[in-house]
Amino acid sequence: MPELSIQNIERISRDLRKQEIVFSHLLDELIDHICCDVENEMHDGLTFLEAYSKVREKIGSRRLKEIQKETLYAVDTKYRYMKNTMKISGIIGTVLLGFASLFKIQHWPGAGAMMTLGAAILAFVFLPSALGVLWKETHNKNRLLLFISAFLSGMFFILGILFKVQHWSGAGTLLMLSTATGILCFIPALIINRFRDQEDKIKRPVYILGASGFIFYVAGLFCKIQHWPGATLLMVVGLITLCIIVFPWYTWLSWKDEKHVNSKFLFMVIGTLAIIIPGAMFNLSLQYSYEDGFYPHQEQQQSMYNYLYSNNNYLMNRYRDSLNYKGMEELHLKTTDLFALISNIQLKMVQESEGKPGKPAVSEDKIAQTETGREIQCRLLTNPFSAAPVNDFLMPGCTSRRELENALAEYAYYISGLEKGLEIQAYKSLLDPATYLPVNDPGVSPISLMSGLHSLELLKNGLLTIESNLLKSVAESR
Repeated sequence: MPELSIQNIERISRDLRKQEIVFSHLLDELIDHICCDVENEMHDGLTFLEAYSKVREKIGSRRLKEIQKETLYAVDTKYRYMKNTMKISGIIGTVLLGFASLFKIQHWPGAGAMMTLGAAILAFVFLPSALGVLWKETHNKNRLLLFISAFLSGMFFILGILFKVQHWSGAGTLLMLSTATGILCFIPALIINRFRDQEDKIKRPVYILGASGFIFYVAGLFCKIQHWPGATLLMVVGLITLCIIVFPWYTWLSWKDEKHVNSKFLFMVIGTLAIIIPGAMFNLSLQYSYEDGFYPHQEQQQSMYNYLYSNNNYLMNRYRDSLNYKGMEELHLKTTDLFALISNIQLKMVQESEGKPGKPAVSEDKIAQTETGREIQCRLLTNPFSAAPVNDFLMPGCTSRRELENALAEYAYYISGLEKGLEIQAYKSLLDPATYLPVNDPGVSPISLMSGLHSLELLKNGLLTIESNLLKSVAESR
């Protein structure tokens, strides 16, 4: 019967150690078992390489590690306890988070408690037990940084998302720690670990590109959560790198000689979707939650405007036969002229945001003509958070801003002849442009179209309030 050489036995031993078979007694028994199987195959006339390849194919790529796990589970009480804890806590934590998400969407009570409990179980029970299991199975000091950084990054991320959803302070700090740990520790440790595999030298450029794409994507997602600039660019660069370059390249290098679809390829596709879909859904959720904070305020101001406008028209009709009606009509006309100027500025701002630079759009579908005047359909705007319209029409020094300031000053001068005392001072403060409109401050972030429109709506409602009080005062004067 053919016997293996020392070099053959050393190769088999080296391959088993690469699979992280660290339980010493099991390692010796597996080496002996595989050597016997290879010798039996060589007895049928095969060479060592042919026989060894056949034995490896018969065993399977993961069977040896499964044997080690089964052995550790049977003989090591601590490992068995950690393994069971990891499985149970992982299931419970995931189920709690799943139901918490459902309850959160449906606005049912108990969502916050379930989400907090589920995140706590995953962060403080599942992840530590998983770290212990990995260390027991490998005892590889070269992977210690990889395991610890993965544990810390995952824990900070889970807690950061929990704090963000619950609106607790410290969410940004936790997410920043998660991102920093992942980018500065986990990804470099993973790359170093992959570089130690001498058989995969050809894949090293792919690993570097993959790490770069993942860093860009994670950094972009973090910036998106924190509402920082540059998020879209970082995420687009990351996704292009991962999906268009790294994924096809790695697939070609790994399975170009495969005749059948490898199961690892399917897992890679699922993993890629697991990165893209949650990121896209999270972006949409953040976008809608961000937008929904603006639209209700704008709509409430519009409702207030409609009420005040109708009330003032009622006063005008009520006192139509009064001797003081002429004075009321003069006041109403001046107020209407001021509204026309403000509405014209709003119209220009919307047209600029909807058009191209230097070519404002008509945007008739975004502006409805109602009984109370023009009404902007904010939810139909294409670029509601563009900063250009505010910079061009509302910032100090702009032509429209100067016209509005002059018109407000003339209106304040006019009403000073109708009302005396402390009330006129209150009215003048309501007519001060600085109360509503932006100022030149380098430390202030750019102001969006929605904020600018909201400021002008506040100004219009302030004017209607002043007009209402003055109409009553003029009507009752003798």
